[in-house]
Parts: sequence; C-alpha cells; structure tokens
Amino acid sequence: MQFELQHTDALTAARTGKITTDHGCIETPIFMPVGTVGSVKGVHVRELHDDIKAQIILGNTYHLYLRPGLDVLEAAGGLHKFNGWNRPILTDSGGFQVFSLAGTRKMKEEGVVFNSHIDGSRHLFTPENVVETQRTIGADIIMAFDECTPGTADYRYAKESMERTHRWLERGLKHFDATEPKYGYSQTFFPIVQGCVYPDLRRASAEFVKSQNREGYAIGGLAVGEPTEKMYEMIEIVNDILPTDKPRYLMGVGTPANILEGIARGVDMFDCVMPTRNGRNGMLFTRNGIMNMKNKKWANDFSPIDAESDCFVDRVYSKAYLRHLFIAGELLALQIASIHNLAFYLWLVGEARRHILEGDFAAWKSEMVVRTMQRL
Repeated sequence: MQFELQHTDALTAARTGKITTDHGCIETPIFMPVGTVGSVKGVHVRELHDDIKAQIILGNTYHLYLRPGLDVLEAAGGLHKFNGWNRPILTDSGGFQVFSLAGTRKMKEEGVVFNSHIDGSRHLFTPENVVETQRTIGADIIMAFDECTPGTADYRYAKESMERTHRWLERGLKHFDATEPKYGYSQTFFPIVQGCVYPDLRRASAEFVKSQNREGYAIGGLAVGEPTEKMYEMIEIVNDILPTDKPRYLMGVGTPANILEGIARGVDMFDCVMPTRNGRNGMLFTRNGIMNMKNKKWANDFSPIDAESDCFVDRVYSKAYLRHLFIAGELLALQIASIHNLAFYLWLVGEARRHILEGDFAAWKSEMVVRTMQRL
C-alpha cells in the first residue's frame, strides 16, 4: 500500500491524499461503508459502485470468522470473490466486538476467550490468529488486535489496557511480517492507538505506534462513551504525533459533524454503522439537516428526497413515498434510506476534499457542521 499526501489546508489540519492498493485507489478523506458480515446491509454491490460511489468497504473479523467461516472464505478465494466487491476492503480485527461481550469473554495475556453470540461455542482470539484470520478473509488493510477501552474507564485500567494492546501489537506485527498473503495481492497492517481520554496515555500510545513504522495508523477507543470534546482533544493529541505522510483512520466515528471535525484535525479515513443503522430506523442525513421520515410532516411532501443529489434513489423517490414505506413496514424503505445515507456520507467527504483543494475548507466546514446536524 502507498499513500500520497496531496494537499494540506492552510487554516486547519485537513488534508487530501491518495491511497493505492492492489484493488484500486482511494481518494482521502474517505468514508468506508460497513459490511459487517460481508455485505453492506440492504445494499447491492452495483449500488455501492454507482450510486454511493464507495471506494473501500469494511468487513468485521469476528462476524466473518463465525459465519460463513474461514473454510468457506478460503475456498471462495477471499471476501472479494465471495461478495463480488472488487475494490479495497479493510477488516476490523474483531477487538471491539469481543470486548463488547463483557459477560461471556475472558481476557488473558495470550488473548481473549469468548462465547459465540450465535451458538455459545467457545473460541480464542490472539494477536497472531487474528492476523491469520484477516489474511484468510483477504483484506487489503488488516487491523491489529487491541482492547477497546470504554470511554469511562479509570486511569489505572486504561493504562493497563493500553500496555496490553502494545504487547499484542508487537506479537501481531511479528506474525504479520513472518507470513504471506493467501491470494496473490499485497496486504497492509495498521496498528491502533489507544489510551482512553487521558492525554499522557494517548501521547505514549501514539509514540509507541509511530515507532513501529507501518504504512498507516488507526485511532481507536473513541466515540465509546466519552464527551465529544474529549474525543476531539484526543484526536488532536494523537495526530500531532503520528507521521504526516501516512494515512490516519479514526475507527467507528460517527455523525456528519464528527466526520467534518475529524477531517479538520487531520483524519483521512472513517467508518461507522450510523448511516445504515439510523437509516433503517427512518433517520435520513442530508446536506440541509436530519429528517425523521416517520414524521407526519412528510406525508404530503412529494418533492424528491434530495433533488441536488446524483444518487438514483434521491431523485426518483419522494419524501412522501419513503414515509409511506416506513409506516407500511416495507423493506424497500430500509434499502432506500441506507443507500441515501451512504451516498450522502460519501458526498460529504468528497465535498470536504474539494473544499480543501480550493482553499475554503474552514469556512465551509463551520457552516456544514451546523447545517447537517439541525433537525428538519
């Protein structure tokens, strides 16, 4: 994987760049739709390509490991061939999912023993076998196995957790460097910065991660219960340390405002389930604000969902029709809303990129943070 830093904003830390992988190029800043079990819920590959204009999607190691399972994925030739997506894929290591199983997992230095949420079967994730699992899935970008510390963790626990994550990182990197990809294309390993909301821990973690000299880096353990301003503070601390010539990935974040503020602080890559999850519940994100499509106010609004959008569903379907589908419990409502929200998120990061290049990002960002988060 290669990264070319193209332009940095004069008033903020926002940047544009290009990531090159064997499955194609990614223009940053970028948002990655989440395809947890190998599919972006309710969205065809064609729609990801043509309407949403996704450049990279995310898969989850925990879920794909459990089903369809590594035997099936390897027999298929990896996730790209299994799901028909021929552009880059990033896989989360499964750390967040494993640690969210608080009542059914046991953590030790070797790794984490956990029970499957599907059938209760017992499994072990280690820094080494998580690398091997992601090799088998066939991700272009592989994430380190880490502990995602809650945003409310006390200092002692956060420090112990961070230090364990660093030891696991060393083991994961050693295994990654000693092994080869399975399917004939290159794979890249991203370490993850942890440290909760404590500035000295975030600095220590960023310095340690930077010392590993990898092709890219991730910032984890944010948007997990801490105040939003704390999240922004931690991003600034970490990005002051991470190399400027490598991509930075903020994991699991977030709202349109979070993404714009993250870009302003030097983040290049984002993912979040919010566009699809909230969409399935009737919440649409738009360039003018947030719409609850179940509200009666849309019942007789026959204007397009978004007449300015290039996305097919935004121009073809009206607000009244989409509300009708939600009220009637039609599955098409979930699909339309998911496609719309993902297309909007990709539009948003694309516009951010354009305004960085044109030199007016700071003013545009300040306006869009307010506009996109108001309730319509």
